[in-house]
Amino acid sequence: MNMTVVSQTAKTGTSDNWLSNLVKNSCSSAEDSQIVARASQSSLCVICKGSRFLCGKTRCPIMLKVNFFLKSVPLMASEDIDGACPPSVFIGRIGYPYVYAGPLVPPVHEDTSLYDLPEQWFGRSMDEIVGFRSLLIRGKHRVHVQKFMSAGRILDQTRELALAENCVDTELRLTKKPRGSIYMDADVQPFGPSAPIRDLHVGNARFDHRVEKAYYDTDLRATNAVLELYERGVMVTKIQKAFSVGAFGLEKNRRFVPTRWSITAVDDIISKNLSEKVKTFPEINEYRVYESVYLDNVFEILMIPAQWSYESMEAWYPGTVWNLDGKGVAIYSDWEGNSGRTTYAQIGGCYYSARLATCEQLVKERRQATVIVLREARPGYIMPVGVWQVRENVRNAMRQKPYLFNTLHEALKLIGGRFEIPMQRWIMQSELLKRALYQRRITDFFTGGSRA
Repeated sequence: MNMTVVSQTAKTGTSDNWLSNLVKNSCSSAEDSQIVARASQSSLCVICKGSRFLCGKTRCPIMLKVNFFLKSVPLMASEDIDGACPPSVFIGRIGYPYVYAGPLVPPVHEDTSLYDLPEQWFGRSMDEIVGFRSLLIRGKHRVHVQKFMSAGRILDQTRELALAENCVDTELRLTKKPRGSIYMDADVQPFGPSAPIRDLHVGNARFDHRVEKAYYDTDLRATNAVLELYERGVMVTKIQKAFSVGAFGLEKNRRFVPTRWSITAVDDIISKNLSEKVKTFPEINEYRVYESVYLDNVFEILMIPAQWSYESMEAWYPGTVWNLDGKGVAIYSDWEGNSGRTTYAQIGGCYYSARLATCEQLVKERRQATVIVLREARPGYIMPVGVWQVRENVRNAMRQKPYLFNTLHEALKLIGGRFEIPMQRWIMQSELLKRALYQRRITDFFTGGSRA
């Protein structure tokens, strides 16, 4: 969703009107419209003024947006943007199959690679992440997703940026001054102002030879290209960028893929392939619990000695991004058995990114397990920064030494002590936990034992 912070014309009014328009426009998304409605009824924002946290958040999201908007104001003073592209591109999804595509360019002439490299963001504060992402100015060019190969030089150079290995000097000429906005989505990293492209000039872009080879192989299917690049050590983020600009697949089938969809597609392709490998390995011998805490997201990953199956669960506190007006904690979950799943997970891209991270660990160990990822999103997680934080949070958990237990009861006792939500709530919501606790296996009748 697009959280518009303020239009360019809003800056020309008085300071009071400017701030009033800022607050009004910053709440124009579907998410923040709930804040506006609630404020109009109970005057919470008027009473709070960003300091008393009456909405339940630990920080005021409106004031955070104000702060980063103020930093981006200088970026909206000109139609001409020169800088080092991280490299980074964005393909929209509104209006599909006619979408807006283009580069994300900061007015910075230095190494900007960190601006679009989620694999190196873990441990950085939300202010840092939103801060350097808000410097990225998005150029937009309308294109049909299936006709991009003949759409002209602007789209050709956008594709070059997506395939580039390092930062590329870029000149972005816009039709008008960028409109102040901070785009945020559950799956996509935020970025700053945007405007239509008048012209685009890209310096010498050095391609990653592994990605370049896949790009020129027009007989290689997209799924095979993604898997080959992953196995050759190409970062997931870089594969996702190339996937989004139609760099993979049979020549006649290539097309632009909205960034949001490409992220989930690549996570799904890789994790599905890894899970098939996991199924061929012996089961683990103990109950394991892995942990990670970052950006006020608490992850507890439970591994059960059983054949591969997987479940992802999320609990959102009242006042958090996806539970703004809730009176209590909202828990959502999706799962798959040993045969996998054929439908899209309702909880979205987080399901696939967490599956990828857990499968990586099991493949590394050459072991098999039933995996349950439990996540508490607490009030400090005041705005979404992208699905990458789930993947990197779970990867961080997998790097830690796990807690080992002989029984499921002991493992759940530890998890229950880490969470603020009672363990029984999780069990009631979870398909796999109920099966593990209450469904006996045939081996239990021979051993007389209990899995709990």
